[in-house]
Amino acid sequence: MRVRRDAIARIAPGAAFMCAISLAAMALRQLPYISVLSPLILAILIATTFRNAAGAQAWAQAGVEFCLKRVLRLGIMLLGFQLTLSQIGEVGARALGIIVVTTAATFVFTIWAGRMLGVDRKLTQLIAGGTSICGASAVIATNSVTGAGEEDVCYAVACVTVYGSVAMFAYPLLPHLLHLEPQAYGLWSGSSIHEVAQVVAAAFQDGADAGKYGTIAKLCRVMLLAPMVVALSVMAVPPARAAHIEHEAAARKPGPPWFVAGFMLVTAVNSAITVPPEVRSGIVSCTAFLLATALAAMGMQTDLRKLAGKGLRPALLGGVASIFIASLSLALIKALT
Repeated sequence: MRVRRDAIARIAPGAAFMCAISLAAMALRQLPYISVLSPLILAILIATTFRNAAGAQAWAQAGVEFCLKRVLRLGIMLLGFQLTLSQIGEVGARALGIIVVTTAATFVFTIWAGRMLGVDRKLTQLIAGGTSICGASAVIATNSVTGAGEEDVCYAVACVTVYGSVAMFAYPLLPHLLHLEPQAYGLWSGSSIHEVAQVVAAAFQDGADAGKYGTIAKLCRVMLLAPMVVALSVMAVPPARAAHIEHEAAARKPGPPWFVAGFMLVTAVNSAITVPPEVRSGIVSCTAFLLATALAAMGMQTDLRKLAGKGLRPALLGGVASIFIASLSLALIKALT
């Protein structure tokens, strides 16, 4: 019991500080013009600014690490409450096929493009996950397998935030020009814009039907987070390389992270029972708070000088990947719907 109390005492100051940053981010989001940014983005901006202005805080380190691991994984698990099998059915088999193909192709293309551009493999995987699936949430979920540094995570989050924001403002100008009906426009928004909040902001600009369809399509992309993380986990140590690794423990492939199974279980439970709207709203807010807390912890370990040292190639990769997912999804929608 004494050991547990000592551990809590070490974790509490830093964890409380991360929670305070998360709450500040959620409060700031209520302000005009800032509401288009998710609490996750605001939290990492606040924490990164504090870290680089005030320096590393030794007293907060234990709590920061706790938020980076336990709080993050709990938040990703709770994302399952935002998706049900009936919502997937509302999208339809053809639209779901477009989402799956677009997501998989974008991930593979981004990995290939990162190799061509000479971008670090781990950073490439983070940008691929964030662009193809669900922005910052996918970046931090991907990093649970890749184990990249905090600077890589922040760079990837910055990429998906910037390019997703560009899409959020540009897409509403295009449905009439591209001759897209509300449902097709909603599908295009949901299948290609990065963050859930960005999809909602862009899709509802073309009406309620487009907004609802875009939101559901986006949540179907979130569903693909679990298989992506499992696939990355399985591929973490290729068998051909494992034979050359000196330590047997290092050669052993890590199993699929437990929180992925939790995410899938929560989705199944959410599909089987009816969660009251007020409870669901509370869970969604709690999920946003937990993920924002985890991103605040990442921001607290981010040195902008190291971030600047990575150059412009990863930013170029994020732009190329964003153009690819927008173009491919639009082409498939035009051809198949």
